[in-house]
Amino acid sequence: MNPLTVVDREQLLDELIEIGIALTTERDLYALLERILEVARRFTRAEAGTLFLREGDHLRFAVVQNDFLEWKLEMQRRLQAEPLRLSEPSLAGHAAQTGELMNVADAHAVGAQGAWAFNQRFDAASDYSTRSVLVAPMQDLTGSIVGVLELLNPIDDAGAVVPFDPDHEKLIRALAAQAAVAVRNARLEDVSVKDGLTELYNRRYFTLRIDEEVKRHTRFGHPLSLVVLNIDHVKQLNADQGPALGDEVVREVARLLLKHSRSFTIIARLDGDDFAALLANTPKAGAVTYSERIRGVIESHPFAHGTVTASFGVAGLPADAASAADLIAAARRALGEAKGLGPNRVAAL
Repeated sequence: MNPLTVVDREQLLDELIEIGIALTTERDLYALLERILEVARRFTRAEAGTLFLREGDHLRFAVVQNDFLEWKLEMQRRLQAEPLRLSEPSLAGHAAQTGELMNVADAHAVGAQGAWAFNQRFDAASDYSTRSVLVAPMQDLTGSIVGVLELLNPIDDAGAVVPFDPDHEKLIRALAAQAAVAVRNARLEDVSVKDGLTELYNRRYFTLRIDEEVKRHTRFGHPLSLVVLNIDHVKQLNADQGPALGDEVVREVARLLLKHSRSFTIIARLDGDDFAALLANTPKAGAVTYSERIRGVIESHPFAHGTVTASFGVAGLPADAASAADLIAAARRALGEAKGLGPNRVAAL
């Protein structure tokens, strides 16, 4: 492989600086990981690459890129659904467990080396032919290995697959370290703003966002609606069949809310079996329609123990409140009316 030119080095420095800035500003972890993998591939001229995230005793395919294959979403979903077990000998698994960087010129010539060997599962599933492999652990500042950056098949000027240049190893270690920081930042943020049971936003984050949206409404006049909902009879379910089943119902309702809401709707678990949906740029009538749709989705969903229903209260700005606290109080009053009429009702002030 040709060494990096002066122009290449300047471009690389610019890329590393921009990624460093993005680590403090980019909230989408996967967009940042895609970018890191693209930079790693561009400067090593790798034909393909994968970023794995470590989850317990597995490596999950988080980002996969391949210029040779006509990449299909179905293939990516299949890989993501079948994580790589650390107990299964592989170059990536070895790097995840030992922190060792591995630069292999011919993967198929590698025999079993105790805990590691070349794993041919991806090649077999995709009709791809891996030759050269460069694998770097994603190790954060605490020493924890949170994932693996793996690059495949660098291409020379003649279009042939060649070994990775050892001079690129330091670069790939640096990019893997940046990816580790991105993952750690995302996980720390999840701990601070996500609910542990449902992985929805928690009350703390919801309070911050409703304040922001009310200020935006005050400034621009865009409609804002709030839906609060409560799962009917969960306390009785807990008493009759145990809290584990009640928790599963709460988790399943959370999944339904996420699945059937727009991506920019803020869905939060307030506490217990109470949830909130904050609908920006949505008038109250639209929030009522949304609530009726979600009510029907929950009622018709095949929960393990039988039918589950929920009650909904809807309020909106500017009709029902002038502040975030007033809007929450108004939606809760509407929820109280729904409970009084219901269960399994939607009520709006």
